[in-house]
Amino acid sequence: MVEILVPITLFICIAAGIIITTFINRTASHKERMALIENGLDASIFDEKSRKKKRKKDENKEHSLKWGMVAVSVGMGFIVGSVLDSILGWGDVAYFAMIMVFGGAALIAYYFLMDKKEKEEKRDNDTMV
Repeated sequence: MVEILVPITLFICIAAGIIITTFINRTASHKERMALIENGLDASIFDEKSRKKKRKKDENKEHSLKWGMVAVSVGMGFIVGSVLDSILGWGDVAYFAMIMVFGGAALIAYYFLMDKKEKEEKRDNDTMV
């Protein structure tokens, strides 16, 4: 009976933490907006926040691409490590080495993809001006 209480308590605590954090964040944001309105100040700060959110959303897509590439490459590293272990008998070294090689290759490929994208955006912006 006691063994089942631990996961249930953990789940309840995590859910309560998320709910409380969200509530505090929303109430603080609401109070901030109300204080600005009461004092008659310019609310253009909220427009800037929405622009930052949009930029952050674009960055999140890039981060997702990066970590997706790394995850796929690490999986391929496991497979190649397994093949090397079974054929050459390298043992655990094959797994570790292949994970590092493939994961590093994915990060390098991501760097070149983002570099190419930045150059294209810069070229497009220069032609517009």
